[in-house]
Amino acid sequence: MHDDTTIEVAVRGAGPAVLLSVDTTPIEGEAADQLRAWGADPALGHNLATGLAEAGFRVVTADYEGHLADHPKPDTLTPDAVAADLLAIAAAGGADRFAYYGYSWLALAGLQLALRTDRLTALAMGGYPPLGGPYDAMLSVTRTAHEMAVANQGKVFAPAEPGDWDSAEVTRTPDQTRQYVTLYESLRGFDERAALPRLTIPRLAFAGADDNITYGPKWNDAHVAIGEPLARHRAELEAAGWAVTVLPSADHMSAMRAEVVLPLLTPWLTEAVRSSAGRLSG
Repeated sequence: MHDDTTIEVAVRGAGPAVLLSVDTTPIEGEAADQLRAWGADPALGHNLATGLAEAGFRVVTADYEGHLADHPKPDTLTPDAVAADLLAIAAAGGADRFAYYGYSWLALAGLQLALRTDRLTALAMGGYPPLGGPYDAMLSVTRTAHEMAVANQGKVFAPAEPGDWDSAEVTRTPDQTRQYVTLYESLRGFDERAALPRLTIPRLAFAGADDNITYGPKWNDAHVAIGEPLARHRAELEAAGWAVTVLPSADHMSAMRAEVVLPLLTPWLTEAVRSSAGRLSG
């Protein structure tokens, strides 16, 4: 990685390469029960990687988010550094050219990667809109999380009620939270509209229609809108060459589940990779 730490990379399947920034080890026990209570899939990464491999892709995986938790980069997690890390993961997996799928902030990471390399064959963004992204709101949320991490050092809290973001306490370390402040501070001048015409590879964006979170006073009343801007800019994005799907009645957690993502992602990736190969041969 860009700070000389190392990350484990795995490869499964054969075919066109796809890079996933996921943990493929299923979570078990009490931690799994907590994830299910919040609507998450404890085996999400495993299910995604296995599903794509069975569909004929060579899937390169690395738990980048877990790596950042174990090796936080409070001063260096910039878009340039993230892109460099993702390229290093792809290289370790033997993928010279590859498609990329990421969800939430890892979708944002994929967008920044696509703007910095010609090695991508396709870009799929889930749970983060390529136009109208919540950059200011996420900067506010990450700053608040960092302040709470500093204040909460050494404290022990009971688990929050599932879905109650206002009662959730930050238990991560200050370095773990500060790195995301660094990321969103680095993106304050990012011009989405100027960036989008630079992308000509096949592009997919999807999100749940109900993927919009309004935090309470504890979080400075931040409103993180994801489904709303994707729906609002859908026509403009499609005119610019994006494939866009807004999933009815889905929120941030439910729209990331493998049983939702794979039926959408697999056929699109199959066609996108074929399209990219045709352009290269032409």
